[in-house]
Amino acid sequence: MSIFRRSGDNAAAFARRFGVTAKALRVYEREGLMKPARSEKGWRHYGPEDEQTLIAILALKGLGLPLARIRELVTMRNVNLPAVLAIHEHMLEQRAEELKDMLTRVRTARVMAEAGKLGSGNSLEALAKDLAMTKFKTTPEIDALIEKSYTAEDKAALAARQWTDEDQAKSSATWAALISEAERLRHGPANAPEAIALGRRWKAEVEKFTQGNAGLEKGAGNFYREGFAQPSTARQMPFSAEVWTFIGEVMKHLG
Repeated sequence: MSIFRRSGDNAAAFARRFGVTAKALRVYEREGLMKPARSEKGWRHYGPEDEQTLIAILALKGLGLPLARIRELVTMRNVNLPAVLAIHEHMLEQRAEELKDMLTRVRTARVMAEAGKLGSGNSLEALAKDLAMTKFKTTPEIDALIEKSYTAEDKAALAARQWTDEDQAKSSATWAALISEAERLRHGPANAPEAIALGRRWKAEVEKFTQGNAGLEKGAGNFYREGFAQPSTARQMPFSAEVWTFIGEVMKHLG
């Protein structure tokens, strides 16, 4: 039976036909999206126009639009629907990027916890500190530096690698732990046994990235040297200039 066959439903019957609650109908009314007729005794009655309005509301809610935006669309006939949806599309794209970043950080946290690579005591405080090392995001300045540091062949070699999300999470977790340890050790001597051990692990992780590719080795060196040399990019690098200097000193002592 068509949902349009009847009219003049009370709130309970109308809500039941559309699979919503009477409370939801009252919310839509309070927000100015619907205005059902009232009987002399004040009872609400929903007719064909209300049916059309509710269908529009439910469709737009299904697209994730907030009620304020839906009100504009169902009450103002001159609203540009494509423009509104384009704005909403952009907002959802931003949220998708945020969720993707959050998912990566959750995976990284799990891998760090499973591998025992959190800071001292495996506390939540240590987790927060170590995860802060994984928040590196590119900016136009960093993108330009990457473009300048690596050749087209280097970038093609990186793009050809089949890295899974799990691989990325493990790499992020390893680097977070290495950077955190370097921050802790950089105040001491670069030839201390603990620093030397860190240097070997750092070098091994770099070699996982370069995989013996001389172009990638050169590009990575250029990226960090120039990145830390320019004030505009130094504060945007994945770790501090002090860590970069300390690791450079440590590498001199590796056998």
